[in-house]
Amino acid sequence: MRSISDQIAYQETRNRKLTTQIKLLDQEVAEIRDLQLKRNRLIDRMRVIQALQGNRPVIVRLLDQLVRTVPEGVFYTSLQTDAQVVSIEGIAESNNRVSSLMRRLEASRWLQAASLDAVQATPDYGTQATHFTLSVGIELPEDAVEQPL
Repeated sequence: MRSISDQIAYQETRNRKLTTQIKLLDQEVAEIRDLQLKRNRLIDRMRVIQALQGNRPVIVRLLDQLVRTVPEGVFYTSLQTDAQVVSIEGIAESNNRVSSLMRRLEASRWLQAASLDAVQATPDYGTQATHFTLSVGIELPEDAVEQPL
């Protein structure tokens, strides 16, 4: 009899030890999952930062192209980007200046498909002055990263 109760006691002791170890391992597994989640978040952040840093020269080049394409007698009042499209608002001395701007935008390797959205007379700036709104697509040349300013 004594030997059976000793064996039962011994087995209960082993079971308690195993239960304790299982709880410790469960905690470690939870910590590992938490660390993996944090790791994945950090990797996602790093990708976003790398993408932003990679686009920095492109943005500078795009703004440079927008400045270089402005003909005399035209000035921008607003620039907005949405995905691969730049919306431009501005004032021009005449409709011919707006046409010239659109031709210059089309001639740029970085811009494409200039589309005039609205033109309206603005006599505050001169007799033929117009307020215009246009949009132009962004087209990155294949050698965009290597191209110097």
